[in-house]
Order: sequence, then structure tokens, then C-alpha cells
Amino acid sequence: MIDNLLAHEADLWVYLASSPLLWLTLTLIAYVLADRISIAANRHPAVNLVAIAAALIIVALKLTGASYETYFAGAQFIHFLLGPATVALAIPLYRHWAQVRACALPILASLAVGALVAIFSAALLARLMGGDNLLIASLAPKSVTSPIAMSLSEHMGGAPFLTTCLVIITGVLGALILTPLMRLLRIRDSAAIGMAAGVASHGIGTARAFHVDSVAGAFGGIGMGLNGAFTSVILPLLRPLLGL
Repeated sequence: MIDNLLAHEADLWVYLASSPLLWLTLTLIAYVLADRISIAANRHPAVNLVAIAAALIIVALKLTGASYETYFAGAQFIHFLLGPATVALAIPLYRHWAQVRACALPILASLAVGALVAIFSAALLARLMGGDNLLIASLAPKSVTSPIAMSLSEHMGGAPFLTTCLVIITGVLGALILTPLMRLLRIRDSAAIGMAAGVASHGIGTARAFHVDSVAGAFGGIGMGLNGAFTSVILPLLRPLLGL
């Protein structure tokens, strides 16, 4: 009887594990738990909810033995929302449009410098450490949002799945050091903080900028969007300089 019960439970788990709804629910639960932990820590930069949620998902996949492909079959519904969520950043941009227009030249200057530094510093460091062309091509677009970064990586001869990991790591690290670094540099201007977050660490950094204030969040969205567009144009042109 016990053997039959165990066999029934095993069959049930096999059915549930193959269901996209299970992994969608698991992702939402992981995010809610991570958000509660972040709130309990008073939104401290070191308690990054994206990193915590990702760790919970990794542990769950390790314990269940489920493949990434199986997990993504459910998580893709949330992944789809990344596009609309990015477009929705236009709302705070519209609300602060007068301030954005007044800062047009500083925005363009910081965009150009930030994007180029992000590309060349990553490529140079990888080259100095003996990285091959695949690694450099995967690393170069790390500071733009995932869909754009994956497309650029594939076009440059990199590995899109590796680029996705690097993009997430860049975003989490940017969110972690954003507030302490700005305090160290005595930068208190919300627009500058948000722009730096958006250009250097895309959506995750922008989410952190919204915890500073709405102005920082708006400029974070601007930085993320403009950096994605600028890098998409400039990175393929820089291939010879990167040795690819």
C-alpha cells in the first residue's frame, strides 16, 4: 500500500513538474518572499530582491532536478512582461519631461561615455585575463537590458545564455553599489543617480533608482532605454576595435 502511495505521489510530481503553471507559481512565490525579506531589511542595497529570488529558484531547480527548459516553459509568461514593463517606464519620463528636456546635453554626454566605458572596460578586462572571442562577445553588451543584450551577443558571435547571466550579475551588482557609491562620491542629484543606474545596470539598477525617488527612477528609465538603443547601433561598429 505504501509502495502504491509513493508511486502515485511520484506520478503526481512528474505531472506537476511538467506543468508550466507550477514554475510560474514558484517564480511568483520566490519574488514575493524576496520582496518581504527586502522590506524587512528596510530596502537595504545589500538585500537585493532579484538576487534573493534567483537564489530561491536555483535551489528549487537543484532540489527537484528540473531542467532550465522545463522551468522556462512556465517562466516565459513573466519574461514576456519585460517588454511592456520597459515601455511603461515612459510614464515617469512623461511626468518629469520638463526636467529631462533641460538636461538633454548632460544626458547625451553621460550616455556616450557610460556606454563606451561599459563596452571597452569589459572587453579589455576579459582580454587581459585570457578570455576568448566568445567570452568577449558575450560580455560586451552586459550593461543593456536582456532582450537587446542577447540579440547583440548572438550577432557578435557570443553565447546569448551566457550574456543573460552576465546581464543579471551586472544589474544586481549595480543595484548593490549604487547608493553607497553615490554617497562616497557625494553625489545627491537624483537625475545623475538615476541616469548612472540606468546606463550601467539597466532594469535592475533602474528598479533600485526608484527606491531613491521618482526622479531618479525616471532618469534610470531614460538611461536604460537610450543605452539599449545606442549600444545596439554602436557595438557592431566597434567589432574591429574589440578584436572580434
